[in-house]
Parts: sequence; C-alpha cells; structure tokens
Amino acid sequence: MTTAHLTLHQINTLPHAEAAALLTGLYEHSDWIAAQALDERPFASAAALKHAMVRVLNQAGREPQLALVRAHPELAGKAMVSKSLTAESTHEQTKAGLTHCTPAEFAHIQQLNARYNAKFGFPFILAVRGPRGSGLNKQQIISTFERRLHNHPDYELAECLRNIHRIVEIRLNDKLGFEPALGHEVWDWHEWLAQYSDAPDALTVTYLTDAHLTCARTIALGMHACGFDDVRIDAVGNVVGIYKAAHSGTTTNVKTLMTGSHYDTVRNGGKYDGRLGIFVPMACVRELARAGKRLPFNLEVVAFAEEEGQRYKATFLGSGALVGDFQKVWLDQQDADGVTMRQAMAQAGLKIDDIPKLTRHAANYLGFVEVHIEQGPVLNELDIPLGVVTSINGSVRFVGEVTGMACHAGTTPMDRRRDAATAVAELALYVEKRAAQQPNLVGTVGMLTVPNGSINVVPGRCQFSLDLRATTDSLRDALMRDVMAELQHICHRRGVHYTVEETMRASAAPSDAQLQSLWEQAVQSLGVPVFHLPSGAGHDAMKLHEAMPQAMLFVRGQNAGISHNPLESTTSDDIQLAIDAFMHLLHHVHA
Repeated sequence: MTTAHLTLHQINTLPHAEAAALLTGLYEHSDWIAAQALDERPFASAAALKHAMVRVLNQAGREPQLALVRAHPELAGKAMVSKSLTAESTHEQTKAGLTHCTPAEFAHIQQLNARYNAKFGFPFILAVRGPRGSGLNKQQIISTFERRLHNHPDYELAECLRNIHRIVEIRLNDKLGFEPALGHEVWDWHEWLAQYSDAPDALTVTYLTDAHLTCARTIALGMHACGFDDVRIDAVGNVVGIYKAAHSGTTTNVKTLMTGSHYDTVRNGGKYDGRLGIFVPMACVRELARAGKRLPFNLEVVAFAEEEGQRYKATFLGSGALVGDFQKVWLDQQDADGVTMRQAMAQAGLKIDDIPKLTRHAANYLGFVEVHIEQGPVLNELDIPLGVVTSINGSVRFVGEVTGMACHAGTTPMDRRRDAATAVAELALYVEKRAAQQPNLVGTVGMLTVPNGSINVVPGRCQFSLDLRATTDSLRDALMRDVMAELQHICHRRGVHYTVEETMRASAAPSDAQLQSLWEQAVQSLGVPVFHLPSGAGHDAMKLHEAMPQAMLFVRGQNAGISHNPLESTTSDDIQLAIDAFMHLLHHVHA
C-alpha cells in the first residue's frame, strides 16, 4: 500500500487549517512556520513555498530562531537512545547510520555534543541527508561537527538555520513525492569526473596532465551519450559539443548560442567550480535529444581546458583561444618540472599551428551564457538558490616590495626604525578600510613575506601582493590610485622605499541586458526570488565578453559558499533549479 503524496494544488487551495495540517512535521516541533507561510498563497512552485518559509523564519527574530534550533534533538543523542525522536528525525538519523554507531563513535559524538552545547548553548544541527538527499556517512558528519565547533556563535546559529531549511526542503520533497532527478544525475556526474586527479588525496586537475586529458576524453564521451551532433577536442584541449539547430541543413544563416565553463581546477580544489557550467547544459541537451526537439539555433557547449593558470601562468587560455588571445609566449613557459607548454601540447597530440583557427566570429553568435557556482557567501546567507549576475568585476594585480633597514630588534628604539613589514601591514589595513567605503569594491593583500626574516631582527624587506577589484573599471581605477598614493605616503613617512609591478589587468564585463533579462525571466518562472549580484571572481564569460555579449547565472554554494576548497558543494535541488532555468532560457532566446 502506497501513501498518497501531497500536491501543490492542495497546498494552494485547501482551507488554511487543512493545508497547514498537511505540512506538519516540516520544522521540528515548530509547525507555525509553515502555517504562516501559507498566508502568501498561491505558490507557483514548491521552491516558492520553500522560500516563503525561509522568509517567515528570517522575519521572526532571534528568540524564535533559537527556540527552533533548541527544538531539534542532538545527533545520536539522548532522544535517539530513549527512542523519543520524531518520525522524521528517526528516519534521517537512521539513514545516516547514526543509529548503528560503534561504542567509540557514539562516545565521540557524545563528547562533541557536550562541547558544542557548552560553547553555543544550542544543539548542533546538520542536514544529515546531505546535498544529494541520500545521506552523509558517519565520518562526514563527525568531520563537519569538529570543523563547525570553531565557528563564531552568530555564524553558527545562521549555519544551523540554513541546515534546518535544507532538512525542511528534503522533508517537503518527500511529502510531495518530488525527486530532483536531473539534479541528482548532474550531481553524480561531478562525483564521476572528480575521480580523475593529479593528486591521490585531493582534487587537482592542471593543464594537459594525464588526469586533465582523461577528463577531456570523459567529457567528450558524455557529450556523445547526451546526443550532441558534433563533438571534438580542439587545438588547445577544449572539448566542444554542438547540438545543431532544427533547420541547420538549410541555406538559412543559423546562429549559435555558446555556453560552457572550465574543467581544470586549482590545487586541492572543489568539484563544482567550472564543471557545473559544463554539465548543466549537457543535461539540457540530453533532455532535448531524448524528446526529439531542436532549437532554432545551434547550441555550442565548450568545456574550457584551462582557466585557473595553475600549471602554467596562462589564465583563460581555453576561452582566450576562442577570442584570438592565445599568446605565443606561453608556449615557452615551463612548469615546476621544466616541461614547456609546447612540449606538453605536443605530447597531448594538440596541433599548435591550428590554434589561430579557433577564433570565433561574433557575427555568427547570439552570445555566451554561463552557469557557475557562486564561489561566495551571499546566496547562501540569504537562502536564495540562484543569482543573476550583473557584471564580472574588473581587476588589477600587483606584486611589490618595500625596502627599509634590517637592524637589531632589541637595541633599535621604536622611533629609529625603518620597518618594511609594518609599512606593508599599514598598507594592508588601508586597503581594507578604503575598499569597505563603497559597495562592490574589494581589495586584498594576499601575500606578505619577509625574506630571511628572523624573530630578533626588524624586517628590512617585505614582499607583498595587491588584488583590487570593482564592478566597473572607473571604480577599480579610483581604488588603485588611492592605494598607490597611500603606499607612497606611508613609505615617505616611514623612510622606506618601494617598488611595485602590475602583473594583470582585466576589464569589467557588464552583463548584456537582453541575456540578463532572459536569466531573470528564467529564475522568475521557477517561483524563486530574482536576486542580482556582481561576480567578484573572474570567469570564462569575461573573456568571451571581448567578442560577444555575455551573461551569467550563479548557483548557491553550501558551507558558506566556499570555493577553491574541498568543502565546495551545492545541492541536487539547486542544480535542478539551474537546469530548469537553463532550459527556460533556451526556449526563449530569440534567434
């Protein structure tokens, strides 16, 4: 005998009390949240209902939020032992294996519970069914527990609430009988590709290594399986798949929409950076092919071979080649083992002479769109699954050195010192203060090194880096001028010298209004808020921006949106929304 699932129609049309009764058990001993959310009926989608409940709790204030967290049982705690958990919690903790802990595991979790409660005053909350809904294992749960013990109390309360909303999302899916089927599959594709790495204990895929070449072949096979008409690996290692237009065989000048992202990674990186923007459109093509449907334009999906600049300092090599910006001097760069790029390309069977042929002509294209994990905390903090990108920040980078006078730390009076490190430290504080004065500015001193430093020597040299970013080139340049003027002022006042060298400059890439509008319509169609934000990170889209209009869609990351880190994560529910948004965009692009 099967249990009948709820429908969104029932939730929208039943009398308030009856609809509220159907939603009992979503929030642990706190049915008031779902009941209040029903005041916003009708809901266009389950995602709209989920976000309405998020808003109710956000607006409730700190005390009701704390009460909600404290209404939850400890993981593998007293309520589990006494069998007094709610049915929902019992199911979740059982699925995670917490009801079958070894004595040592149980004792360790009890110790963690005690330490956590002593520090924060509320129980540790984790969505133990995880980002795919299939369950975290015990080691993942314990590792997360240990890591979060170091968080600030305010942050940890917010993290508990975010995990509660994830628990509710999965519980509501169960009530509705909903499975984010494509989201699950694309989540699994990331796991599948992540098995290939340069390093055995971390995800590292750098340009033209064995792991990188295996990733390329694996993506190409995946594109063939999804139904692409033409799949090839080009002269720089990009994997290019074409899904041809409905009337591609006629004499009509059929244009192309390009999409994609990169499959290389930083060292010890995450599974979703770049790769999400490859797999989401691949899933859409597979669904179109299965349905026998064609678009009025060609869809070109490019898995860019290199974006991160890890093995060679050739950032955006893959996308740069498509806009005619492959720099021949890169070919003579050497990696850490002395292998030149030219040698690596030859060994991989790539034809260097064919690289100029890769340049795309803007007249043949409708533009470039890219899906990407946010790589930041904004969507995660707001509990919003998708974000429409308004601009990719312009940036400028410098490396510099301040030179003072190394001298004895014990015998040199404070007013006689020419300390290079404190000069750079003062600059770093200024960068922080100046960038915080306006929205959409960021400034970072990411490296600060005292060569041959000693504990009892006043630093005579200090090497540093500067990374300055803003949504427009004018804002970036104003920040840069102020920082450089302050550097000069600091060094003059302290009697030290400085040198500085610009190492990179990238122009801001504002989103194309028409393509951005298509993303907005796509997100709105899903019933979730249309939220706008700039991208502080660089993306392949900013390189394609040099040749054609572009616009991006961000997908919420878990774990405070962390990226370039093994903790980088997103949920299959959010991936499903990204797939649905992309499919909506494809059906509304004007060819």
